[in-house]
Amino acid sequence: MFFISNAYAQTAPAAAGTEGAWTSILFMVLIFVVFYFLLIRPQVKRQKEHKAMVDALNKGDEVLTAGGLIGKITDLTDQYVTVQITTVDNKPVEVSLQRVAVQTLLPKGTMKSI
Repeated sequence: MFFISNAYAQTAPAAAGTEGAWTSILFMVLIFVVFYFLLIRPQVKRQKEHKAMVDALNKGDEVLTAGGLIGKITDLTDQYVTVQITTVDNKPVEVSLQRVAVQTLLPKGTMKSI
């Protein structure tokens, strides 16, 4: 008991007030606003643009798919698109993809002759 000092209770600090609470709430709101404008809003804008592009696809459009294939659209349905990627022995080589797999609409004439 010789080496243990006595522990005395501290008096309660003065009331900090509500300014500490308001600061933390304001900081959280500020972080949400920054996330909204830097992350959420641009992503929603890109999704809307992609959906509009996919909805406007037509036969004969040249596209780049998410898998990296470049081809010309030969057939469209509500969910799928058929893309001709090349010809072998005068026969077209076509692949069927989901419409959302079309990543970019290319300008006409981008592809060489198929």
